[in-house]
Amino acid sequence: MTMAHERILAAIDVGTNSIHMVVVRIQPALPAFTIIAREKTTVRLGDRNRQNGNLTDEAMERAIDTLKRCQEIAKSLNAEQTIAVATSATREAPNGRDFLQRIEAEVGLWINLISGPEEARRIYLGVLSGMELNGQPHVIIDIGGGSTELVLGDGHEPRTLSSTKIGAVRLTVEHITTDPISNVEFQALQAYIRGMLERPVEELKAGLQLGEKPRLVGTSGTIETLAMIHAREKTGAVPSPLNGYEFSLKDLRETVAYLRRLSVAGRTEIPGVNDRRAEIILAGALILQEAMTLLGMESIVICERSLREGVIVDWMLTHGLIEDRLRYQGSVRQRSVLDTANKYRVKLDYSEHVATFALSLFDQTQGSLHNWGEEERELLWAAAILHNCGHHVSHSSHHKHSYYLIRHSDLLGYTETEIETIANLARYHRKSAPKKKHESYRSLTSKRHRHVVDQLSALLRLAVALDRRQIGAVKQVVCEVRPQSQEFRLLIQPAKPDDDCALELWSLDYKKASFETEFGLKLVPVLQTAAAAVVGC
Repeated sequence: MTMAHERILAAIDVGTNSIHMVVVRIQPALPAFTIIAREKTTVRLGDRNRQNGNLTDEAMERAIDTLKRCQEIAKSLNAEQTIAVATSATREAPNGRDFLQRIEAEVGLWINLISGPEEARRIYLGVLSGMELNGQPHVIIDIGGGSTELVLGDGHEPRTLSSTKIGAVRLTVEHITTDPISNVEFQALQAYIRGMLERPVEELKAGLQLGEKPRLVGTSGTIETLAMIHAREKTGAVPSPLNGYEFSLKDLRETVAYLRRLSVAGRTEIPGVNDRRAEIILAGALILQEAMTLLGMESIVICERSLREGVIVDWMLTHGLIEDRLRYQGSVRQRSVLDTANKYRVKLDYSEHVATFALSLFDQTQGSLHNWGEEERELLWAAAILHNCGHHVSHSSHHKHSYYLIRHSDLLGYTETEIETIANLARYHRKSAPKKKHESYRSLTSKRHRHVVDQLSALLRLAVALDRRQIGAVKQVVCEVRPQSQEFRLLIQPAKPDDDCALELWSLDYKKASFETEFGLKLVPVLQTAAAAVVGC
C-alpha cells in the first residue's frame, strides 16, 4: 500500500464541557486508522444562561476560537476533510442552531447536530474500533458534560441505545450550590441521578438474555479521570495507555466519599485534576456510582476510544471502506499490529513466516513444555510480526529499538501489561536472554507475564532462526519432546529438496542456549531430505 491510498481525516466533537479533535490517517487496505494528533480544550458550553437556557456569548467565543485552532491544526496535517458533530448543550439551547450558523460563517466549518441515540451509536462504533468484545455482551457508559449514554452491544448491531439528560456539567450547574457539598444537596443529587437512570437501565437489562453477565466499559474524560485518581492511589502511577485499566465499585464509592469532603479548591490539588475538572468531577463520579449500582456491576474497564473515533468509523462505513461492523470488530488487535508493522516498514512476508513458525512451536509444545493459552498465543503472534520493527531506527541493537517502538505504539485492544509483554518478547528475540537487571524486563510488574516472556521469547528465537535468510527456506517443522534422553528434536522440512538450510541450522545452534536453559532440554535440529533420509546435525 502506498501513501497515495491513505486518507487523512479530522473528527471534532463539540461537547457540553470540551471540544475534542482527532486527526487520523486512514489505511483502506487494512482497513484501519492511526491517530496522528489530538486536541482538547475545555470551553464549557454547558454554562448556559440561567434565565433563557441560551449558550452564553463567552462560551460561544471560546468555542469559536478553539474550532479555528482545530481547523489550523487539521490543515497543517493535510486533512482532506473535517467531520464535526455537536451534542447536548448545542442540541438543547434555543440559540444552538444560530450558533452553528455562526460557526459556518466565521470558521468555515459545518457541524452536524446529532441526537442522543445517534451520539450513543457513534460512541459504540468508537469503542468497537479500540476494544475486542468477542461476541460477548458489554454495557458501555459515556458520561459527558450534558448527558450520559448507555449502550448494550456484543460487537454486532447495538441491542439498546439511550441518552439521559444527566451530565457532569449540567448537574453541577443545576444542583450544587454548596462547597464542599452539603449532606442535603448530596443526597438530593444522588436521588435525582438514580431516578433519571432507572428507566434506561431497565430498558438495557431487558436486552440481556437469560444468564448473560455483561462487562461494563467506561469512556469519556470523567471516567478516565476517576481511573487516574484510582491508579495513583493504588499503584502510585498512572498507566499509559489507560485502555484496559479496571477499578471496582467498592473503590469508586471510596473515591466519591473522598471527593464530597473536599472543596473545589481542594480537588484541584489532586494530581491530574485541573480547575475545570475539579468543579464537575463529583457530579460525574456520582453518576457513575449510581449507574454501576443500578446495573449491578462490580467493576468497570476503561476504553479510551469514544465519540470522535466513532465519527471516523461511521465515515469509513458510509464510504465503503469497511464491509460491516462485525468484520471490523473481529480483528481489532490484528489490524492494530499490522498497522504498526506498516508504520515502521516491516517486511510483512518475512514477519509472517516467523509468526507461523512461532505459533507452530507454541501449538506443538503446549501441554508438554508450557501451559499457556490463546491469550499468550496472540501476544506471541504480535511480537513475531513486530520483532524486527526496530530496523526502522537502526540495524545496530534493533531488538532494543523494537522494544521502545512497540511500547509506545498505539496497539488497540491490548492492556498496558499486554503491550509491555509484546515489547519484551520482541526485545529478547536475539542477543541476551531476559534478565532482572534490564529496565524493560523490570517494567513487567506481573510475575505471570515475566514467565510468559521467559518461555515464549525462547520459542520466538527459534522461529527467527528458522527463517534466517528471510526467503522461506524451511517449509515446516515437527517437534518431538524426548524426556528420557532430555532432548527436544526439531524435524525440519526444507522448501526446496536440494537446500541444505545450512544457515538456518547454524542460526538454531547459535540461538538454542536460551531454549535449553529455560526448558532443561538439549535442542537437536534434524534436516529431513526429500527422500526421507535423515541427516543428524
